[in-house]
Amino acid sequence: MARKADKGYTNILIVKLSAIGDVVHALPVAYALKQCFPAARITWVVEKPSYDLLANNPCIDEIIIFDKPRLKKAGGYREYAPAFISRLRSRRFDLALDLQALFKSGAIAFLSGARERYVYCNTRELSDLLSRRICGPNRNGHVVERYLDVVRALGCDVREVVFPIHITAEEEAAAVAAAEKAGLDMAQPYVILSPGANWPNKRWPAVSFAAIADKLRRAGLVPVVSGGPGDAALAVEIAAAAATPPIDLTGKTTLKQLAHIIKNARALVGGDTGPMHLAAALATPVVALHGPTDTIRNGPYGGGHKALVTAQPCAGCWRRSCPKGLDCLAGITVQAVYEAINIIMETGNDKTGNDKKDTGY
Repeated sequence: MARKADKGYTNILIVKLSAIGDVVHALPVAYALKQCFPAARITWVVEKPSYDLLANNPCIDEIIIFDKPRLKKAGGYREYAPAFISRLRSRRFDLALDLQALFKSGAIAFLSGARERYVYCNTRELSDLLSRRICGPNRNGHVVERYLDVVRALGCDVREVVFPIHITAEEEAAAVAAAEKAGLDMAQPYVILSPGANWPNKRWPAVSFAAIADKLRRAGLVPVVSGGPGDAALAVEIAAAAATPPIDLTGKTTLKQLAHIIKNARALVGGDTGPMHLAAALATPVVALHGPTDTIRNGPYGGGHKALVTAQPCAGCWRRSCPKGLDCLAGITVQAVYEAINIIMETGNDKTGNDKKDTGY
């Protein structure tokens, strides 16, 4: 629950555009706002890849898609921007929260016409010139708590962190069908392997994923590779290196269908990416593999997880690619990951649902 603030708002805009992991991190903001301002209408501006994650969410009254690719086309700004801005202004927002903290998100908050605009203090690209900076007590803590500090600054007493992810019965049925088509019986114990990442140095080697898949098979667990269409080559590489190819769900599910499959997994192994953070939000035990990013800020949120960090002295450099040409995560051994999987399955969340952290709905 979140205690009501002294001041009320009727129309609230959240601007968090991408990526999937970032949108997952911001979900508790929508829940906390709805608890604090139950009569308020909450609108979220997001880019298309993360739309599915917000759909049918009882904490979000409207989703507005920011179609960034259209702006890059010839004449795109002239054709797209006026209608987009008009749609924003027609909502008459009295509060806008820029959780992306970039110029484009700050511009969206500014162009919305909201009287009050706030952005967290780790701003970039001069976005703090368009909104008031909020620096809370968790400015050096996990990004989920940083975002919630913005809600706390509104006078709300955030007493619990809830990730409101709503998976419909139709989405559940479609997920089961997609799993069965790929050869996965979801009644069997299985572990999700998530090898993809936008940053090359966030990827654990494919041969290591293949080796962990074989170890899981020998332990009576079904290894399942997941990812988007762009991860297909990785899935092929893992299958070729494994003694027995793992089940491949790469590119075969929607984001919400994947969420249902992750929710029912015994564990997930992956880098600092959207599926890893989605698993943590769904209370599925996670083995997170970290190299260029900081576990304090970007590790799996909540209890029952295990973060393994590369031994490279430059860990936490926040570089998208290694200037030294190092394979950042290669030093994390298969045995260390396997032992971590066993630990989180023994001490982490109960996948029967008895001790599962509430995801809100």
